[in-house]
Amino acid sequence: MQPVLQFDPALLLKAQDVKVAFFDVDGVLTDGGLLISESGETLKRFNTLDGHGLKLLQQAGITPVVITGRDSAPLRLRLTALGITHAYFGTEDKRPCAEQTLQAMGLTWAQAAAMGDDWPDMPVMRRCAVSCAPLNAHAEVLAIASYVTQAAGGHGAAREFCDLLMVASGRYVDLFDKYTQ
Repeated sequence: MQPVLQFDPALLLKAQDVKVAFFDVDGVLTDGGLLISESGETLKRFNTLDGHGLKLLQQAGITPVVITGRDSAPLRLRLTALGITHAYFGTEDKRPCAEQTLQAMGLTWAQAAAMGDDWPDMPVMRRCAVSCAPLNAHAEVLAIASYVTQAAGGHGAAREFCDLLMVASGRYVDLFDKYTQ
């Protein structure tokens, strides 16, 4: 069985050295909506395609890092279930967290990718080798993104970006073959 995904060759070249990918949560890993219970608990809806993509990304040797302006128990549970160990919560100024991660991992911005949907994500996106925005991101974010997904945030957009990064890394076909044999 042959994979059907295809990406622009120039974009794949830009992404081939990516070793770390930064992700926002609300509007990227979720649809951006917030459900708040009577007791004040925030509930979030996550997409399983995105979750599997994040797991595959790790298998491809690319570290996913979550940097989000919010914090909630459901989010922490989801990230733990996905094996994501690099996460920053309650962070509006995301660039210092990204820089700290790069420094700790011995990487540069040229080895980083980012996916965001709104203004707080732009400082990180602008510095990375490749940036991505979901289809329903804010217009200013769409304007700077290297790639805009066909799916909306929380509806498989993060998976599209993970797939792009896996194709660029050369690991997509190997991982695909494990599931299709």
